Amino acid sequence: MRKVLLPHAISPATPAPGAGIATCHGTSMGTSWSVRLVEDGAPAGHWQAALQDQLDGVVAQMSHWEADSDLGRFNRAAAGTWQVLPQAFFDVLAFALDVCDASGGACDPCAGALVNLWGFGPVNRYNQPGFVAPTHEQVARALAERAGRHVRLDAEGRRAWQPGGVQLDLSAIAKGHAVDRLARYLEGQGVAHYLVDVGGELRGAGVKPDGQPWWVALEQPPDAAAGDDGIVVALHGLAVATSGDYRRFFTDGGHRYPHTIDPRSGRPIDSGVAAVTVVDPSCMAADAWSTALTVLGVEQGLALAERRGLAARFLARRADGTLLDTASSRFTAMLEEGDPA
Repeated sequence: MRKVLLPHAISPATPAPGAGIATCHGTSMGTSWSVRLVEDGAPAGHWQAALQDQLDGVVAQMSHWEADSDLGRFNRAAAGTWQVLPQAFFDVLAFALDVCDASGGACDPCAGALVNLWGFGPVNRYNQPGFVAPTHEQVARALAERAGRHVRLDAEGRRAWQPGGVQLDLSAIAKGHAVDRLARYLEGQGVAHYLVDVGGELRGAGVKPDGQPWWVALEQPPDAAAGDDGIVVALHGLAVATSGDYRRFFTDGGHRYPHTIDPRSGRPIDSGVAAVTVVDPSCMAADAWSTALTVLGVEQGLALAERRGLAARFLARRADGTLLDTASSRFTAMLEEGDPA
């Protein structure tokens, strides 16, 4: 029987009689996005343009693919300089640095140089002709160059210190922030019932016109066992993000290198974790923590999830190719057996 994940708190608010669902979609941040909202009579074109504009704002501030983004300008800034950041960029970077500290460096927004070295950045891509995986010496050199270079924040001045050569990469948190940004925009416009999806990171609120919540199946690795019905979650005041080793990877010398980099070793993860899903009211938090827990692995990641009160699910590969399903107590407390009505 399929398992369902339910929120601890449920709002009694329902859409007005006769309400329908408007759907908007597009592309941003190198992926697709979609929004389903219980419409209030506003033209679909109004929502489409406004939502795309919100996402364009995220790209303009935090994209490491756009040279003229605020992040790009920070990465090129001279050593020993304070850089004033837009408020959203500052807040996202501050949260990412907090997760870095809490995870012992397992998810570091300052590890962009390592991401680029392994071909998962905007240049020298792993899937382009001529790419060669870095040598141990190149990785060691990159780690040595990172040592002692710490980004500091000045909250009062909304500034970040560029010590020299630090390459920020907010890929582990930016999509989650984008989801939250769209959700806040909709709520600011009086929309109480919606489902937001940016590249598979989701957040929902309220219910559909039929009174049902926004049911979403948790992401599963492609090699999940046949007949595994998985878990569906009611995104009612909740967000969900999944980090997996199967999305982007390359093989070299018979070894598989996933896109998630462990900033501590300077190498792609090799923890045996296939996927980590985190459920949280904030998609930004779910996004960042799912990456950090993936890097840490099941034992250390689960211990951290318990200390932080995170609702997290780990899928780890066994030697026989099957997946071991492990969850934190907070995640387990939200589970029920049954099928969505």
